[in-house]
Amino acid sequence: MEHLLGLLRVRVVRGTNLAVRDIRSSDPYVVVKMGKQKLKTRVVKKTVNPEWNEDLTLSVADPSLPIKLFVYDKDTFSLDDKMGDAEFEIGPFVQALRVGLQGVPSGTIISRFQPSRQNCLAEESCIAYTDGQVIQNMCIRLRNVESGELELQLQWIDVPGSRGL
Repeated sequence: MEHLLGLLRVRVVRGTNLAVRDIRSSDPYVVVKMGKQKLKTRVVKKTVNPEWNEDLTLSVADPSLPIKLFVYDKDTFSLDDKMGDAEFEIGPFVQALRVGLQGVPSGTIISRFQPSRQNCLAEESCIAYTDGQVIQNMCIRLRNVESGELELQLQWIDVPGSRGL
């Protein structure tokens, strides 16, 4: 507990235009990794535009570790097929949490990030202060695949007794 900063809730909202890995569609799921932690969403059958709206919660001790995303197609009789991967840093999100936001109106944008060769963003990502929470919405472009994007939302959870930010 003394090494824990807090928890990061990664909401995997949806996938868009994911690769076809079965005959006409796919049965996608997402694996989220940070350090030695590994979490995964449920499988959504027969779609390349899945809606997960699933919260996966990671323990954060070292905010310099990247979050890695892997999308797979669930297969029954063979190994699951790869459908792309991506990664992103949470350092800017953690920095935004450390800024004093008392008295700031809900909906205030704290910072913006543009897509570049150094990140997997598909479009601009904003860190915003909304209803007393710091939230980052992002659209991630998958690598090592012909097509596909994931929509995510990050939210911080303070843990009593943790080291905190």
